[in-house]
Amino acid sequence: MKNIVLCCAAGMSTSILVQRMKDAAQKKGIEVSIKAVPVAEFKDNIDTADIVLLGPQVKYEHAKLQAIAEPMGKTVAVIDMMDYGMMKGDVVLDKALKMMES
Repeated sequence: MKNIVLCCAAGMSTSILVQRMKDAAQKKGIEVSIKAVPVAEFKDNIDTADIVLLGPQVKYEHAKLQAIAEPMGKTVAVIDMMDYGMMKGDVVLDKALKMMES
């Protein structure tokens, strides 16, 4: 099972996106674990994550977090602002799955 972690400022707004991503995964028959955490809990979650997606509001953290994740073979990516704003869970899920394949 793939494990996707979304990080944002407090973990609140992203929880709606997480639910939409879970709904999209269920419709596609994909087994995936998706959760939202505050960016402050990044280090607590990187070990179990296959990929970490950052909310656009914390994209300034990307370089620092990628530097922590890279030696572990993990990817940190910023969620597209339009996909995030429109809460396009299916699109964000598809992009995350593609990034995990490459």
